[in-house]
Amino acid sequence: MSKMKVTMNSIISLSESDEVEELQRQLALLSDDQLTNMLTNNALKGKDTGILIKSIFKGSPVSVSQGANRRLLLYKHCIPLCESGDLRTEVASDIIGLLMLETHSLPGDALAALASQYVDSIKVGEMNNGRSLELFPTILTALAGTEALAYGKATPTCYHRWDPQSVIHLTTMFRDVPLSAEELQFLIEKILRMFLKLDLQEIPPLVYQLLLLSAKGCKKLVLDGIINYFKKQDQLQKEEQRNAESEDMEVQSIPQDQLRHVEGTVILHIVFAIRLDHELGREFFKSLKVAQSEPLCPFSIALLLSIARIQRYEEQVFEFLKGAILKNFKDDQIQQSSKFLQELLPRLNSVSDMSLDTVKNSVFGWDHVTHGLVHLGFILMDSFGPKPGPFGKVTEVMGKTPNQLTCRLGGQILLESFKIHEQIRGEILEQVLNRLVTKTASPVTHFIDLLSSIVTSAPMILLESSSKVTETFDQLSYLPLSTVQGVLKAVQPLLKVSMSMKDALILVLRKAMFSSHLDGRKSAVAGFLLLLKNFRILGSLASSQASQAITSSQVQADVHSRYNTAANEAFCLEILSSLRRCLNQQAEIRLMLYEGFHEVLRRNSQLASSIMQTLLSQLKRYFEPEEDLLPPVKLEPCISAQGDQIFLQEPLAHLLCCTVHCLLWVQTLKSRGSVSDDDEEEEEGGVQSELQSILESITKRMIKSELEDFELDKCAEFSMGSSVGVKNNIYAVLVMGLNEVLMEYNFLTANYRVERGVASKNHFEDILELFKRYHKVCEILKDRGGKGRPLSSKSPRSLLSLGFVATLLTALFRDSTQSREESLSVLRSNADFLRYTVGVALQKIQQLEESGQTDGPEGQSPDRTFHYLCDITSVLMWRYTNVPSTVEDAGKKEKGQSVSLLCLEGLLRVFTTVIHRYPTNMSSFLSSLDVSGKGEGEASDLTEQTAFYIRQFQRSLMTQLSGSEEEFSSKETQFLVSILSALSRQLSPSSQQFVQMITWTVKICKETNFEDISLTKGLLSLLFNLYALYKSPVSLLWEMCQDIHSQLGDIDQDVEVEKQSHFAIISMKTAASTTLLVLSQVGKVLDEVDWLIAKKKAQTSSERAVSGNTQQPTAQDAIEKAVTIQLGTLLTALHELVQTALPTGPCTDTLMKELSRTYSILTTLVKYYIQLCATQLGQLPARFEKLSGELTAGGPEKLKKKKKEDDAVIAASAKVLRETKAIPNLIFNVEQYEKFLILLSKKSKVNLMQYMKLSTSRDFRINTATLDAALQEQEVDKSQQTEESQSQAPKKKRRKQ
Repeated sequence: MSKMKVTMNSIISLSESDEVEELQRQLALLSDDQLTNMLTNNALKGKDTGILIKSIFKGSPVSVSQGANRRLLLYKHCIPLCESGDLRTEVASDIIGLLMLETHSLPGDALAALASQYVDSIKVGEMNNGRSLELFPTILTALAGTEALAYGKATPTCYHRWDPQSVIHLTTMFRDVPLSAEELQFLIEKILRMFLKLDLQEIPPLVYQLLLLSAKGCKKLVLDGIINYFKKQDQLQKEEQRNAESEDMEVQSIPQDQLRHVEGTVILHIVFAIRLDHELGREFFKSLKVAQSEPLCPFSIALLLSIARIQRYEEQVFEFLKGAILKNFKDDQIQQSSKFLQELLPRLNSVSDMSLDTVKNSVFGWDHVTHGLVHLGFILMDSFGPKPGPFGKVTEVMGKTPNQLTCRLGGQILLESFKIHEQIRGEILEQVLNRLVTKTASPVTHFIDLLSSIVTSAPMILLESSSKVTETFDQLSYLPLSTVQGVLKAVQPLLKVSMSMKDALILVLRKAMFSSHLDGRKSAVAGFLLLLKNFRILGSLASSQASQAITSSQVQADVHSRYNTAANEAFCLEILSSLRRCLNQQAEIRLMLYEGFHEVLRRNSQLASSIMQTLLSQLKRYFEPEEDLLPPVKLEPCISAQGDQIFLQEPLAHLLCCTVHCLLWVQTLKSRGSVSDDDEEEEEGGVQSELQSILESITKRMIKSELEDFELDKCAEFSMGSSVGVKNNIYAVLVMGLNEVLMEYNFLTANYRVERGVASKNHFEDILELFKRYHKVCEILKDRGGKGRPLSSKSPRSLLSLGFVATLLTALFRDSTQSREESLSVLRSNADFLRYTVGVALQKIQQLEESGQTDGPEGQSPDRTFHYLCDITSVLMWRYTNVPSTVEDAGKKEKGQSVSLLCLEGLLRVFTTVIHRYPTNMSSFLSSLDVSGKGEGEASDLTEQTAFYIRQFQRSLMTQLSGSEEEFSSKETQFLVSILSALSRQLSPSSQQFVQMITWTVKICKETNFEDISLTKGLLSLLFNLYALYKSPVSLLWEMCQDIHSQLGDIDQDVEVEKQSHFAIISMKTAASTTLLVLSQVGKVLDEVDWLIAKKKAQTSSERAVSGNTQQPTAQDAIEKAVTIQLGTLLTALHELVQTALPTGPCTDTLMKELSRTYSILTTLVKYYIQLCATQLGQLPARFEKLSGELTAGGPEKLKKKKKEDDAVIAASAKVLRETKAIPNLIFNVEQYEKFLILLSKKSKVNLMQYMKLSTSRDFRINTATLDAALQEQEVDKSQQTEESQSQAPKKKRRKQ
């Protein structure tokens, strides 16, 4: 031991005194074992190790073989020593540093031996510590610089199995190793494969090293690999969750929170790398655009939103996400509307679900994603929200369009983010409220819905931001009425728990009540009515207290109690006193009050006394108390003049309507026994009896009044150009409204007394008299409407309530109670009254369809309107199926539509409304239509229920089609086909009933030979819509094209076309309109083919980018095969039409456009195959060769013939000249196709041009001689046939020859 100590000290001292020769001798005396032991002991102690190594290097010159061997021994011993983990970190670092300095002086064979040692160590997994790996790159660099023969020893490292523990160290090491592009790609692919073998916590540091390594290249590969790894982990996690839910087990291979935290860290690493290396960012976006067919995943969406924090990428990120989300919805819609596409491709992953998953995942501390989510949500809502239609009206699109779905997704992202992240709630709320205030020109319904959802989901959280809400209140009087109503309805739950917010609102509404703007005052009324509806009084105050004037600031309710009864009553009475002032304002404001009072009364029955008193005093202002005077109401105060302008001041009919409904409601409450205290009851009773006597008096005197009493008769002027005409129009509408309201009142009151048959019959006779007066005014307005401009194109909206319409229809058509038979026969005997009742039902249904609500009481309650809609439909259905129109019309041709036809139109409107407005209630709706009374319509599921009613309408249609032509009603068949079309959309495409429906429709089209154009259009549209969900319609189109060719004849008049008829519905008369329908369907098929080719191209580009530039030839792909078959069949069909003598005009124009598109899509397909030939060695599919052969064999020749045929008619009219502009476009597309086909022939070494005769005639000039001759001929024809110009039909003549 002492000898060794002396030796070590002597080595160091000899080195320090520069006695190199002596140093060499001393070292030569030491055996290899002694030298290595000395090094090991010294290194373990950590004392003077670096000096010792330097001394050994000094005494071991490379020029001497012994010295070179000693150096190699030193390296071979120190590398495993550092890797052992026994040394202190700083000692190991010193050793490696010294070894790195001397590496370049080693001879080539020594470097090669060291490289091999490293490779072997890695292979057996001895590099777990990774300390010595820093030296490996230096060895490889030195090796590369010495001998070319020895170079390449590093590459085997990549080919051996790596120990998972050493992956990070090896990745770090390879950053300094010089690698070729192929080696780098191989290395990165190996590292990415190792991800699955590593512990989750080791992924972030490895990703960090990978990103540093990507500075050498393969950036796209690195990013794609990382994203795909996390995409698979997410999918695995979801599957485990699903399995756990189904089996009630909790087995997780990876804890969810751990995975999310790791994802968050990795996202930060990538964003940091992109900040430093913009090339990495560019590659990332390039790969996203290439892989457009590959859907995004929650991880990549989160990554994109984090990258958006870098300013230069912000716009790019949101534009990409916006486009990708919209495209996903569009693609899904295209795929779901076609069975052909559904069978070819699996259903797309929903970007909507992924975006919401990103929101859920962001709860695990992803603060870098949250602001991006908010920004994305608002971008989607702003970009794809509802757009203003003409005159600022919102055009509501029925159905779920991709734009609507994208906008809805934006709202869901914001709502979920609001629930999860406390720090962004303020920002979301502020931005929503800002948009409500600033976007006055465009609809904001989607933001109102979002605000409502936010309030419902977290009312207490919103109270913390109450100042923001009260700031918005200050702007209410400047906002559109619909926005004000929406905002107040949304924040209404907050008003019940926040006194300060309620006080702030009342202050704003009071100010608005005196606004100079009409809209401001309307907003105030809307706000006050909403408050009255929602602050319910559960008890009652003493009258002395109620009469006190209590200001809102004095009303201090206990915030913690939901209702403070006393405060609520004082509050409501105070509001009512404010609203009474409005009864002297414009008609629009009074109208709002009259429409709102009934709803307030229903929700807040304790206000009955006050409301009834208000209505009574208002009605008395226009009621004529003298019983002998006619008419019973004063119409003059209802209008006012301003200069020459006359306008309505008091909507008297609406006032009466409101009074009647409030009175009936109070009577209903009384009959149920819901009474208040004695004083109030007595007061209310007085008001009620007074109102009843007034209404009876008005009824009696309205029946006695003639039109002359109202200054309305057939001689009166109704022109809207004069003030007298305007006044008469207003009077007429008021009189009609009053009669309607009285009809409803008398019917409902008579209904209570049906036992007293006589009284009831008298009531019904009164109702009929009122109707006759209503009908007379209505007829005058219609007749006089032609002489001047009518009041409006439609008849004024009926004042009958939806509930009453349902009651009246049931009574007229389905009430078979013996005691009422005689009374009801009074009304049933009047055909005009029956038509009027069904007509009003139609009007109400149309209102529901357009706006989701109707006029009158309960019209804004979705549940009640749905209930009444079911009742109305049940009656209409019973009436139509039990009284056929043929029976009804027999022997009496009356003015206007028959009741049956009106019922059928009503049914069509009802089905459309329910499908769009109440899609989730469809099953309960169909269950309620018990036509037979035996419950037959109540089947187990929606498809069976729908099929039951489809069979009913099929029978009706068959009755029409099997009858004689005299009995055939074109309008009725149109309605029936439209109803079948609407109902068939409710059938499940995989069901047996759906197949039966298609079979039936095909059979009808093949056997029906009624030459009715509208029926043909309806049936064929139905057939095409159903067929697309069953299979591809190309064979159907081909057969139809053959029929059209057969009916219209050939363009070559000498050719006789073989007579064939697949579809009897296609006749000489209907062929032209059928052609347009067929071509429209051809367009849809071409859209699908175009979409498929685009998908296939994107998929090929993506695969090529992943697997390199060359691919092995494969069998023809299923998509390519389908595309080729579709195009082949379509071309055969179009070939028939090209040869057909179609009438010049829309048919030929559309044909040219579709042909042009077909050639354009064929060119795209040829380009795809050219792209494929560049990457794949192999032959073109035989089907494609056949397709191009078919196309080139006869197409262009026939087109030339078609063009010559058109040229003969071109001179006839300028319109046709304009339409022939489609021909040059077609010729251009044919040329493009030929050009790329030639290119493909060269690339694929297949002669695709063997049948092609290249066309050369490109002259589109008008031949002046032909034109002059044609014009002269036209002039001669005109002079000969001036008297019978309408019977001229040269085109038909030519076809008949």
